[in-house]
Amino acid sequence: MSADHPNAPAQGRSHPGTAHAAGGQAHGEASAGLDVLLAEPRGFCAGVDRAIEIVERALEKFGAPIYVRHEIVHNTYVVNDLKAKGARFIEDLNDVPAGATLVFSAHGVSQAVQREAEARGFRIFDATCPLVTKVHVEVAKLAKEGFEFLMIGHKGHPEVEGTMGQLDIGIHLVEDLADVARVQPAQTQKLAMVTQTTLSVDDTAHIAQALRARFPSLREPKQQDICYATQNRQDAVKLLSRQVDLVIVVGSPTSSNSNRLREVAEKLGTESHMIDDASELQPEWFAGKQRIGLTAGASAPEVLVQQVVDRIRALGAVSVQRLPGTPETMKFPMPKGLRLASE
Repeated sequence: MSADHPNAPAQGRSHPGTAHAAGGQAHGEASAGLDVLLAEPRGFCAGVDRAIEIVERALEKFGAPIYVRHEIVHNTYVVNDLKAKGARFIEDLNDVPAGATLVFSAHGVSQAVQREAEARGFRIFDATCPLVTKVHVEVAKLAKEGFEFLMIGHKGHPEVEGTMGQLDIGIHLVEDLADVARVQPAQTQKLAMVTQTTLSVDDTAHIAQALRARFPSLREPKQQDICYATQNRQDAVKLLSRQVDLVIVVGSPTSSNSNRLREVAEKLGTESHMIDDASELQPEWFAGKQRIGLTAGASAPEVLVQQVVDRIRALGAVSVQRLPGTPETMKFPMPKGLRLASE
């Protein structure tokens, strides 16, 4: 759940104002000698970009309030910004008045929530990331063929609840290697695997390998369910971590993909901290450090990265440069009813 490019932003929302941080020495820098390396890609992905724009366009077209089931994406800054514009975030459909406009978050919803919302007659726009929808479609298709499912994911995460909620029975959650031994599907001949899209690529590979060993006939997705943006950001952090003394990840505590970025750095032996914004930076983290790596989860806007850069400059950064990375040009279409004439 992407729109970054190693040299220039692929979409305007993803990297506003990066030019001043793309290398060289800025005015007013301290002279402590800190170098900052920016991971590429980082920040907003195509699914997040689309979800936020759906809420903004709904507000423009229908006026406030617009109701959103669950946080549209897991980022405090984004949620507060949309609240200020007139979005109201709810968990219970009982909190949505009759005739209101309702947006489903990027994480997706269960069939039960979808049916209830439709029965209540809300004007509905689905901001589910299309890569999550792909998993939902695969589950529905194979369920009709008699398959049961093993889902690798984190209990309680809204994406997991939405995907598992595509079926009433026959889908089992696997969180770790211990669950591989415990899970007991009703049958094993028609058994398929799906995953949450924002997991650790390496950890998921280990769990999938264990599942294959226990269930040799396990059917796997034609393409991995972990989204390209999650993969790219983790690959970028692996590259970054080998070149720096400290990795800072910009992301909210509820963001799965942001937490995975911090874990990737730590597993490579690089000290790493995740922060919601620049105010959470601790000067003592930089003591004795020479090179600082900086990245952002897929739901974290670039403005927060730039604020962190400015704060690190104040602490002594003398150079800021971007590493090369995988270009991302993916863009997902808007839902009917919110498309512009030019789209």
